Amino acid sequence: MILSLDPETIISAVTHALNEDIGRGDITTRSTVRPGVNARGHFLAKQDMTLAGLEIADFVFTTFDPHIQIESTASDGEFVPTGKVFARVTGDAHVLLTAERTALNFLQQLSGIATVTQQYVAAIAGTAAKIVDTRKTTPGLRMLEKYAVTCGGGHNHRLGLDDGVLIKDNHIALAGGVTEAVRRAREAVGHLHKIEVEVANHDQLREALAAKADIVMLDNMTPDQVRESVAIINQHEPTERRTLTEASGGITLANVRAYAEAGVDLISIGALTHSAPSVDISFKIKTA
Repeated sequence: MILSLDPETIISAVTHALNEDIGRGDITTRSTVRPGVNARGHFLAKQDMTLAGLEIADFVFTTFDPHIQIESTASDGEFVPTGKVFARVTGDAHVLLTAERTALNFLQQLSGIATVTQQYVAAIAGTAAKIVDTRKTTPGLRMLEKYAVTCGGGHNHRLGLDDGVLIKDNHIALAGGVTEAVRRAREAVGHLHKIEVEVANHDQLREALAAKADIVMLDNMTPDQVRESVAIINQHEPTERRTLTEASGGITLANVRAYAEAGVDLISIGALTHSAPSVDISFKIKTA
């Protein structure tokens, strides 16, 4: 399911981006193109991709002029092949020229995230595992990037630090161990909050299970180590209330299926958002 974006999130991101890019005005357009020219532009996919960010790109143009006409032949989450024109924009030439780079930046970055995510999702097709993102996002653009992950068929992990308990290695070190960290978390948060614990070895895993963690993150383990960990959990608990498992660290397109086949429920990948390359999209304009 594609994440629903709050309109305020779009407004905030677009406003900041336009202020950053335009400053005191587009002096090139003002000096080279006479006012009142009507123009038509089109977005062209120059590589195969999964589309994300079209609504945001639309908002960039309509921020300048609510009467801009936008026609699209694809929606976010859809596959767009190389050479396909997936949207057209008609209106004042000054608006099209001034807004094009910001619109493209959003489209290229978010579609890049969606495209990489879809590749990971396709790589584990037929298994029970799900691809999830992380908090390794561009500051200020987290919700947009997590939206793009869902456009690619992935799922969202925590949206922020206030969204769930994830006890990591530094928390464990400062709390005095897995058991004490889980105990403190259980006392501090409500019964509706699940508690996840990052474990680096089987001793920590057994300690997390004894402390009744709801989810264990198997951090930087090999697929074989993950398979052994899942077997330990299956031996420790009945299937109907088994602790959820998440594999994380060192996962690539080349090995992600091995992790999925090892039996984990979730596979979290920071590269979905922090390393996805922008896709190649062009925007060409001519007089209408």
